[in-house]
Amino acid sequence: MILKKKYIILLLLAALIIGGAGSYIGIKLAQAEGDKQEKSIFEEVVNNGKDLETPESMSKVVQAYELINEHSLKDVDDTDLTEGAIQGMLESLDDPYSTYMDVESMERFNEQIESSFEGIGTEVSMVNDIVTVVAPIKDSPAEAAGLRPNDQIIQIDGESLEGLDLNEAVEKIRGEKGSEVVLEIERPGVSDSFEVSIVRDEIPLETVYPDIKTIEGKKTGILEITSFSETTADDFAEELAKLEEKGIEGLVIDVRGNPGGLLDSVEDILKHFVPEDMPYLQIEDKEGKKTPYYSDLEKKKQYPISVIVDEGSASASEILAVAMKEMGYDVVGTKTFGKGTVQQAIPLGDGSTMKLTFFKWLSPKGKWINEKGVTPTIEKEQPEYFYTNPIQIDKPLTYNHTGEKIKNVQIMLHGLDYNVDRTDGYFDKQTKKAVKAFQKENDMKATGKVDKKTAGLIESKIIDKIRSGEDDQQLERALSALYN
Repeated sequence: MILKKKYIILLLLAALIIGGAGSYIGIKLAQAEGDKQEKSIFEEVVNNGKDLETPESMSKVVQAYELINEHSLKDVDDTDLTEGAIQGMLESLDDPYSTYMDVESMERFNEQIESSFEGIGTEVSMVNDIVTVVAPIKDSPAEAAGLRPNDQIIQIDGESLEGLDLNEAVEKIRGEKGSEVVLEIERPGVSDSFEVSIVRDEIPLETVYPDIKTIEGKKTGILEITSFSETTADDFAEELAKLEEKGIEGLVIDVRGNPGGLLDSVEDILKHFVPEDMPYLQIEDKEGKKTPYYSDLEKKKQYPISVIVDEGSASASEILAVAMKEMGYDVVGTKTFGKGTVQQAIPLGDGSTMKLTFFKWLSPKGKWINEKGVTPTIEKEQPEYFYTNPIQIDKPLTYNHTGEKIKNVQIMLHGLDYNVDRTDGYFDKQTKKAVKAFQKENDMKATGKVDKKTAGLIESKIIDKIRSGEDDQQLERALSALYN
């Protein structure tokens, strides 16, 4: 089979974005204009499927279907049996990115991708049978609530997710704007689970955010990409042109927390930077055949470029990051998620769709980053308070107590510029003074004890500071790397 990206459905999304109207999985249904010499993969499967040889073992499936349909004590529906068989086949692949969407799910998805959707706004995947956050969407309720990459969602509104597939879990998290959902989260490195209450809202699908700063006297452009959707490449080109018209002398591309999206989108963006003498991407099929893809760009940009990544940068974000890295540009931040496969969504004729992993994607030099991620050329963590956790208060935390929750509070207070002399989890006198100072400055009774109200306000202040970007050390390092 030959990969014809302009008229087959390719996507590189880490999983599902939780919304109200449906699960946005980055599918692009686009028919080629011209070039009709070869059939697309999904056309081959759908139109010629009847000509494929069926293994003898499939007769057991037919036999099971007939036995259940005719003799099961429980009434069954033909559609349920068929969809159950498809789900079972996909589950046997042990591939979290191969999934099935029924007619109803696809209808909601198609409604959703028009402009915006309602929900909490986070990308999730199934990792070791646990619903796991890939990344929250920029300016979403999930981001505001402090959800992070690799958070594991254990319960939704008090109900366990054990035994549910990803689509079923997403259905429970979705909901209308203004409604509330309570997630129980387990976070790697944190001993106790905690609850996060999130009020669902409208999630806009804007994906490119431009900025410009003066660094060491040089005008520097910043382009943040939050996902790779149908309009991202065009929006990126437009904003890049505006920055270049303003005379930028350097550029930072920020794909932190970007879970991926459409392959076409990241390809079109890389064509602005990767010259024609090296591939920007290679695709490998199941037989091991590798196909490189090239731009028609004559020469690289004349200004320096750096890319920022983190553990929430996945899939298409990693395609961009590793290509720029292998061109010799700096990649700043922490190791990326590690998704190196390409899925194709195949319509099954009745409005339902099966998403199946068809290919590996490789870096320009042929490296496969799956389950490894892209290692930055400049590793840089954010300040310690960026990695603190929500505080679940049963009884107030007070002087002379010890524990992980107190350590968390101390780190937060230090991040908010309150004077604490230790962050080891011992509630000493200086910690008590810092708590009193915080309470006093926020018009609270200055008890020096951390109760639920105090803990909640400390968390809120920390989230606000993180989202403000005022102490973004990864961005600062990426900017300085341009000219040093």
